[in-house]
Amino acid sequence: MRNLQIRVNRMTKGKVLIVDDDKLICWSLEQVLNKEGYDVTFVHLANDALSEIFKEPPDILLLDLLLPDLSGVEVLKRLKKKDYHIPVLVISAMATVDSAVQAMKLGAYDYISKPFNMDAVKLAIQKALEVDHLRSEVDYHRTRESRIYGFNNFVSGHSSIRELLRMARRVASSEAPTILIQGESGTGKDLLARVIHYQSKRANSPLVELNCTAVPETLLESELFGHEQGAFTDAKKMKRGLFEIANKGTILLEEIGEIPQPIQVKLLKVLEDRRLRRVGGLKNIAIDVRVIATTNRDLIAETKA
Repeated sequence: MRNLQIRVNRMTKGKVLIVDDDKLICWSLEQVLNKEGYDVTFVHLANDALSEIFKEPPDILLLDLLLPDLSGVEVLKRLKKKDYHIPVLVISAMATVDSAVQAMKLGAYDYISKPFNMDAVKLAIQKALEVDHLRSEVDYHRTRESRIYGFNNFVSGHSSIRELLRMARRVASSEAPTILIQGESGTGKDLLARVIHYQSKRANSPLVELNCTAVPETLLESELFGHEQGAFTDAKKMKRGLFEIANKGTILLEEIGEIPQPIQVKLLKVLEDRRLRRVGGLKNIAIDVRVIATTNRDLIAETKA
């Protein structure tokens, strides 16, 4: 029987690029981060750092602001211009509010002053990588949803369907704050609503869905608008409603015709004012939400009856 060999490569937590002209700091960080399982590279010049990044982007960049050839701020500007999305921790002994603000505006994740605590640096790296991982995951899912819910996926030779899709395209690209989709059950109203969202300017913001028939009347107001702590017996802590969660994005209200009239009145006020007040709250909260509602009822005819 032949010998069976299994080779296991050591998994790393990620590739770290350190850019600092202080050789002792580079060496110290390399020693500590290598022990933590990171693959560490360091350079002392900004131009060398840019060459390394353009050749093979690291998972995270530790960047000093004061470098012999270019400033750390200039490095951030060039990365932004090239559309590189790398989490950056800025480290500097010359920490000022202005430099910190400028670095953060250019995309830096955090700002650490020298001399720094190694545990604080390790924690900052861990958190920055976690946030970057979540952002990448969200971007992946949003890109995937945009492909799935695309107008090109609709194929129909029927003229009425083609006209419907033309109208939906116009609505998706418009700034219309409220959209009503009417149709019989099983005709794809919710699918069309998702397509409108993912083909709109709000596609990179949340799409929050609620089936209005699935929530009891006693909980619906809290579900939509949220509540403050102590607003009612079971309100143990503050809760944001779906409108707040969907801010800058879209809220899809399925079967809106089933909402009880008292809640309809409050919903109408939110739609008109673009502000809401949580149950038990005292302050108004501004919102920017597109509302897409679906129904299998002829609401216009019912209002005239």
